[in-house]
Amino acid sequence: MSGEVKKRIFDFSVLKRVFQFVKPYRLAFYSSVAMAILLAAFTPVRPYLIQLTVDKASGKHFNIPSWLDFLLLKGDYSDATQFIIAVTVFQVFFLLIETIVRFLFSFVTAWLGQSVVKDLRVTVFKKILGLNLRQFDNTPIGTLTTRTINDIESINDIFSDGLLPIIADMLSIIVTLVVMFYTDWRLTLISLIPFPLMLIATYYFKESVNKSFIKVRNAVAALNAFVQEHLTGMHVIQAFAAEEREFNKFKKINRDHRNANIKAIFAYSIFFPVVEVVLAFSTGLLVWWLAGKALNYPLDMSLAGKLTAFILYLNLIFRPLRMIADKFNVLQMGMIAAERVFKVLDNEDYIQKQGTYAPASIKGAIEFDDVSFAYVDDKYVLKDINFQVKPGEVVALVGHTGSGKTSIISLLNRLYHIQKGEIRVDGVNIETYNTDVLRSSIGVVLQDVFLFSGSILDNITLRNTQISKEKVIEAAKLIGVHEFIMSLPGGYSFNVMERGNTLSLGQRQLISFIRALLYNPSILILDEATSSIDTESEMLIQEAIEKLISDRTSIVIAHRLSTIRKADKIIVLDKGVIKEIGNHEELLALGGFYSKLHNMQFEKEKGSILAK
Repeated sequence: MSGEVKKRIFDFSVLKRVFQFVKPYRLAFYSSVAMAILLAAFTPVRPYLIQLTVDKASGKHFNIPSWLDFLLLKGDYSDATQFIIAVTVFQVFFLLIETIVRFLFSFVTAWLGQSVVKDLRVTVFKKILGLNLRQFDNTPIGTLTTRTINDIESINDIFSDGLLPIIADMLSIIVTLVVMFYTDWRLTLISLIPFPLMLIATYYFKESVNKSFIKVRNAVAALNAFVQEHLTGMHVIQAFAAEEREFNKFKKINRDHRNANIKAIFAYSIFFPVVEVVLAFSTGLLVWWLAGKALNYPLDMSLAGKLTAFILYLNLIFRPLRMIADKFNVLQMGMIAAERVFKVLDNEDYIQKQGTYAPASIKGAIEFDDVSFAYVDDKYVLKDINFQVKPGEVVALVGHTGSGKTSIISLLNRLYHIQKGEIRVDGVNIETYNTDVLRSSIGVVLQDVFLFSGSILDNITLRNTQISKEKVIEAAKLIGVHEFIMSLPGGYSFNVMERGNTLSLGQRQLISFIRALLYNPSILILDEATSSIDTESEMLIQEAIEKLISDRTSIVIAHRLSTIRKADKIIVLDKGVIKEIGNHEELLALGGFYSKLHNMQFEKEKGSILAK
């Protein structure tokens, strides 16, 4: 895996795509590069000034460099004390300037990274909102959460701790080496004798940490997916007393995460002492060489200054080298994270919204013409579906679990793409419709009701500011749940908490029913809408349905056949195939599939009554 990752990391097309998001912030990027160059130029100045100070204090006579003479205002510094004071004051001033530039460099690179992350996260989330539901069927929610949060945050490191700091460090090392060679090339070569050992250690450290970080990323994704899934399904875990088993699974995943991090820590624990040893070795060679020269030339007063400057130069080289391997790994992890994020952006399995047909209203005529559909490859769950629904008709879909009832309404809403055939609304292919216009004309009440954290009002309107509270109250009164809502603390401001956990299943169903009706849809879909509601609440809803479906095309999915006897048309499905079409009486008289379902359910209900 690591070899494959490494090959992709050095594919600069990924970095190029990241920099597409830098375009709005060109000024910040160019400013960062300019400051990196300026900091590199600053790097050898202080050691050089210290060398001059030591030489002057040792009594060595030399001409002050013209640039320094200019900065020191061309004063008379023949006296060593005056020179040392002037250079010291200048160094304090210079250190202040350097500190300000380093602060600005750190701040601007971090700001640039966060700005790119903000734009990228918006782009990714917008993409996720438009993905085909098949992606959510096949991808753990925790994985998508990791892509949207953790991986995108890692891209920030490309700028704040990766590419730009690496550029700054490399420039500093190069400038320092140039100054060292200019000062004394022989002394530079002597002090760099252990340098190949440093390069080898850096390479192995980089490779080791890179492999560990890849494992850490995978472990983080696994942790996120596991925790997300188990927090969502906590009621199931507790209901089946599975806490101990699931806890043991979590401990294993968490242990894998810890082990991956420990391997990275182990590499750091070896690398940093190796750097210190190499630095000490270089310093020792430097002192040994200069000590030998001092014995041969005891009157050479320039040795003290050179020794001091070169020790500082070596620290300026080894200090960034000590961190550059780590920063390179940060850059690699950012590139890996970017590649994962771009995989989400490159996903072509999304709902096409190129349709432009946007009528002012939809009458509600529906036609399925030889429609075949599969969630996975060619494993069709719907096969050659053909039926028509006239505007205002009430159509019921019945059949065993897995017969394809919910798939039909999902296709009508354009939540999935069909492989074969065509679906038409008012005689127009639904692919031609503007998706928002089509979906806003279809009201859906699902069996599994999902409520978001927030108030009842927010969940009914989905925070659509164009829907007034008065309209919500009117719809609630229409189906008889206004009094129930007002009995809750805060009424319509009552916080339902995550997934509506503070409400019963029936109460959630009632709220979702208001939500669907409030948009005054031309087509109303009820997917087992009364399955979790008590008899009294069901009677209220049935009353509201009778008032509302007279002017709407309605598609009702129900296991209880008693609730669909008044339907204009009943479509009987089995294993993705239409078995029969007709009204209640016609299908009973036919004595076929529907009749058998009806008799089985009647016998079951009769047995339940006798048992009571």
